[in-house]
Amino acid sequence: MVMSQVSAPEPPPSKYDRLLARARKASPAATLVVYPCDESSLRGALETAEEGIIVPTLVGPAPRIAAVAREHRLDISGFDIVDTGCSETAAAKAVKLVHEGKGELLMKGCLHTDDLMRAVTNSSTGLRTARRISHVFIIDVPDHPEALFITDAAINIFPDLDAKRDIIQNAIDLFTLAGLGTPRVAILSAVETVTTKIPSTIEAAALCKMADRGQITGGLLDGPLAFDNAIDAEAAKIKGIKSQVAGRAQILVVPDLEAGNMLAKNLIFLTKADSAGLVLGARVPIILTSRADSVRSRMASCAAAVLYADARRRAVAVPAV
Repeated sequence: MVMSQVSAPEPPPSKYDRLLARARKASPAATLVVYPCDESSLRGALETAEEGIIVPTLVGPAPRIAAVAREHRLDISGFDIVDTGCSETAAAKAVKLVHEGKGELLMKGCLHTDDLMRAVTNSSTGLRTARRISHVFIIDVPDHPEALFITDAAINIFPDLDAKRDIIQNAIDLFTLAGLGTPRVAILSAVETVTTKIPSTIEAAALCKMADRGQITGGLLDGPLAFDNAIDAEAAKIKGIKSQVAGRAQILVVPDLEAGNMLAKNLIFLTKADSAGLVLGARVPIILTSRADSVRSRMASCAAAVLYADARRRAVAVPAV
């Protein structure tokens, strides 16, 4: 007797795969890739282009880009290259191209973040807006039901209350423009009660009241919350916290850059989480990945940026009633 074999059902697509699938349905974004002079940054741009997510223009020293492509057998023949000198020159040229309408996104290559952000924040030629510039990590933690948005872990070192207002609004705008609905925003501290001994708890309470008064819009805010009772429903229940956000937070607002950077990297390296990184608040979204990031992370960052840019593009295209 021959026993029939029943194949195991395929696992559902990961949060990362769903992000890519949604980005493929959007119009590809013209993307200025700044100084793609190593394998990871160049391959990340090219493979994301192959997925139909971006249309890259490579900004940097053409001979060096060509040498990297030859060494790693990457075909760059179908892509525009804007020949520049050093990394700082490439960053300044890419910012200029944004002003000329040549790119909807900036993508960091293998240059230092400071070199890119110096060009972006230049008071006379940069890409500043009235909004504070901030960074958002999008972390896909295995077995956690939803992606976590962590902000700000890369740009603002010790943000004050006004800066945190913009940091939160930037993250909410990313979440909503990416088509994810109304986010639940947890403002993190070490404890979930307000105390003068921990200033971040006072700021958390003030930010929640700012949301009540319409100074922050588009999200549900609660804080202060500790990390456990922000993301774990059982922890929130044990502490007796009754909230729409506690235990179910999607955006985690950290007290300062040190806390955020350690939190994000703990999740990335200890849980093997996929990650993406964007800078918001400038005239265009900036795909800000680490030089150690994988091609997979770069592609996820591009996907999030493209969804954001596509939503802004469609909003502008809708005539006012």
